Amino acid sequence: MKPLRISFIGCVDFSHSALSRVSELQRTEVVGVVTRKSSKFNSDFCSLESLAKKNGVPCISVAGNKQRELATWLQDQHPDAIYCFGWSYLLGPEILNIAPLGVIGYHPAFLPQNRGRHPIVWALALGLSKTASTFLFMDETADGGDILSQVEVSISNEDDAGTLYKKLTETALEQIGNFTEALCANTYKRIPQDPSRANSWRKRGLADGQIDWRMSAKSIYNLVRALTRPYVGAHCLYHGRAVKIWQARMISALSGEVENLEPGKILRTGTSTIVIKCGEGVLELLEHEFSELPQEGSYL
Repeated sequence: MKPLRISFIGCVDFSHSALSRVSELQRTEVVGVVTRKSSKFNSDFCSLESLAKKNGVPCISVAGNKQRELATWLQDQHPDAIYCFGWSYLLGPEILNIAPLGVIGYHPAFLPQNRGRHPIVWALALGLSKTASTFLFMDETADGGDILSQVEVSISNEDDAGTLYKKLTETALEQIGNFTEALCANTYKRIPQDPSRANSWRKRGLADGQIDWRMSAKSIYNLVRALTRPYVGAHCLYHGRAVKIWQARMISALSGEVENLEPGKILRTGTSTIVIKCGEGVLELLEHEFSELPQEGSYL
């Protein structure tokens, strides 16, 4: 039986893990890799050039959104399927129609819910208790194509962007082996999405990462864990400059003692930690980029 010929597109850490997994499969042949040399907007950017070179696979690094040029290159690879995991542009019909099995995409959310941008960040910032690892047949819409594989992933109160990214990756790598086998055997299923159940998350802006101490401790905690590494970090303003906050925890024991105090007041400082009254509740900053700790009794 001929191996399944796969062209691969991606440029983030997850893309690298997924390409490594696909390259290990017995009934597949990676015939081409598309990646980037750099990215201004992917904080988890990872070029796939070195991995493609290590595996002896033709590779092209593209800049911008030159789809016609990319389509010509992909057509020359004669793929049976294209895997596109971790790419920042919607693909047009000139690419979507190249491979007989189509283009398989990835979205870490419970489609048809939560289409759109920054699904890991928004899931944590909103305090969701679950998400999903979803592979789909890409079309010209954003995350609207038929579902190929979907597995629920729980989100604990202790999860942050790094741990949830890892959970999703581990789940996705197992899915890749399963659905690739189904594609090889022609036993896969296409599950249409119900658009009446869909919503789309918007692109996150700089203001979405700014802490307002009038927010509840829980909301600030969720924001900090949503934007921590591998992402850009939440921030607060202090003496006119942005200060990154990477890790925090809620302190419920103090909440009843400080209900008459204003938001943003420093309750105490440790060697490197800061305890702050929020609009509701108390938060301790465990990892941050304050060059000098604010004094107890002062305000952020």
